[in-house]
Amino acid sequence: MSEMITADLVDLDLSAESKEAAARALAERMVAKGRVTDLDGFLADVAAREAQMPTGLDGGIGIPHCRSEHVTEPTLAFGRSAAGIDFGAADGPADLIFLIAAPAGADDAHLTILSSLARQLMNTEFTDALRAVSDAETAAALVRGDVTPAEAAEAAPADGVAADGVSAGDAPAEGATDARPFRIVAVTSCPTGIAHTYMAAESLENAGREAGVEVTVETQGSAGFTRLDPAVIAAADGVVFAHDVPVREKDRFAGKPTVDVGVKAGINRPAELITEVRAKAGRGERTAPAGAAATPVDRAGDSTEGYGTKLRKWLMSGVSYMVPFVAAGGLLIALGFAIGGWTVNKAPSVMDHFVWTQSDSWGALLFQIGGMAFNFLVPVLAGYIAYGMADRPGLVPGFVGGAISLSINAGFLGGLAAGLIAGGVVLAIQRVNIPAALRGIMPVVVIPLISSAVVGFLMFVVIGKPIAAAQKGMTDWLNGLTGTNAVLLGALLGLMMCFDLGGPVNKVAYTFATAGIAVASPSDSAMKIMAAVMAAGMVPPLAMALATTVRGKLFTPAERENGKAAWVLGASFISEGAIPFAAADPLRVIPSAMVGGAVTGSLSMMFDATLRAPHGGIFVVPLIGNPFLYLIAIAAGVCVSTALVVVLKGMRKPAQGTPAAGPVPAGEKGSQQPVAA
Repeated sequence: MSEMITADLVDLDLSAESKEAAARALAERMVAKGRVTDLDGFLADVAAREAQMPTGLDGGIGIPHCRSEHVTEPTLAFGRSAAGIDFGAADGPADLIFLIAAPAGADDAHLTILSSLARQLMNTEFTDALRAVSDAETAAALVRGDVTPAEAAEAAPADGVAADGVSAGDAPAEGATDARPFRIVAVTSCPTGIAHTYMAAESLENAGREAGVEVTVETQGSAGFTRLDPAVIAAADGVVFAHDVPVREKDRFAGKPTVDVGVKAGINRPAELITEVRAKAGRGERTAPAGAAATPVDRAGDSTEGYGTKLRKWLMSGVSYMVPFVAAGGLLIALGFAIGGWTVNKAPSVMDHFVWTQSDSWGALLFQIGGMAFNFLVPVLAGYIAYGMADRPGLVPGFVGGAISLSINAGFLGGLAAGLIAGGVVLAIQRVNIPAALRGIMPVVVIPLISSAVVGFLMFVVIGKPIAAAQKGMTDWLNGLTGTNAVLLGALLGLMMCFDLGGPVNKVAYTFATAGIAVASPSDSAMKIMAAVMAAGMVPPLAMALATTVRGKLFTPAERENGKAAWVLGASFISEGAIPFAAADPLRVIPSAMVGGAVTGSLSMMFDATLRAPHGGIFVVPLIGNPFLYLIAIAAGVCVSTALVVVLKGMRKPAQGTPAAGPVPAGEKGSQQPVAA
């Protein structure tokens, strides 16, 4: 870990009172060393990662981390807090805080270096030495591995410590070599793939050594992974999955006793997981054979979830894969119209007519590429809904059902139905007890054949026509919306866009809008709905940015910094830019955002603003119908939300004698912030 941390990146007397302030104090040291080019941008990336999952770990450790385009090289900063800082760990505040910064394009070598710190944190001698060290130079050397914990504590190496750092106590129990040890293979992963992934791996390996169990771990980081040797998997007696993202190629482990939990369980209670998998092996429990493995959203660790929650995950799986096609196709079509004019949809195929020097030809090219992308929307939606239910075996019948839906004009409603039917059919087939001799051909021949035939029959003969009629009825209803009805629909869509800021309700409204424009020639009503949805989605972050500007005293220093980033996020139609504010004060922020979103949505519909592009924010204003009035609608909603959140926050009464939250910036000494209720 040479050069990743130096004495200048160590603060042994970290005085920050919040995790945001701690991240800022350590990040400032990175800026001073030239490792971070934009402090506010980097802190926004750290906050976004923190919003995914708290980075506090049991044992008094906080490990905020992220990849960021504002980082020039992999860097660590270390702070030690006497009072402790809350990073969301179950056992209380953290006194050892590591800020890990990785460049946006960090390669495998960089991530491997970063993972070594995560593994060291599982060593109590290492953490004890960090708590006892008295100077920054020694602390940096300890983290780099230049000195051992014993040397850092200025003590002689403990008796029995081998040159490779393994103590005599780690040796197998006497007589253990006489019998084959229990063998476990494990997979660990987290959304970022930098810290928790490797900490869980180290924790499981340490617990295995203490229990006399062989544990071999595959770390599936975000930059890729190295697969375990198939022979190692075949010889394993049990499997542990400690993950927060789907395990890749999960069917490799099918047919073995399996424990499936979140990554933090792998860090905090590895011994329990090892005991549990050994107990399952003793009882003869096995997972389903290959071809019937657990799905990406149906893990054993989620057994308490109801079918409603699972249904939402399945649908969101399809939507998440579909949205990039919507964005790419929609923007290409919009650019085609902008370059080639409103008659570009009547242009001949560019295969037959393309003139390099004519803008009309380039407009037609972009339009036709976008149209091809749109042709994938319904099949991708259906295919990945089925994938969410039944993993890879669901893809073929899902795509086939989605394509049929498109061909019979059943649209997105048909795609939803086809995806759910395909997933259900595959799950039903997988539950049939198949002779061992036929299991090898099930995933590649039998399941695709039978499931595609069943889904095709149901879509063509049974439910296709009713769904197509319902789709046509909804389209006709939208086309007939005028006056008050259109304004009310705009208000409803605005409320939905601002309710959960990128969550399921927000995605329902967004998908509803993009479904309407996902055709070569969308109706005016569909384009009005898309305009209202995008305008309303821009309101929450822009309102929070404005509120932190006009009444900064009502917000913490971290929120004021987030407000700077929220300007760009809001202008780019990224509603998630308001999440840090909503998480800190949901009862004031969310209602304020919803009211402003409803105002903007209704005004956009009233002004007859139209939008063909499904994304882009202010950067696609030239593609908007009635752009001036459209911007007025956004401004009105932002002002309403800002006024409401300022009034609601201003009504809070600060606790008696409570100082302002967080450090007071220079120039504001003496001012006190209200304490969040």
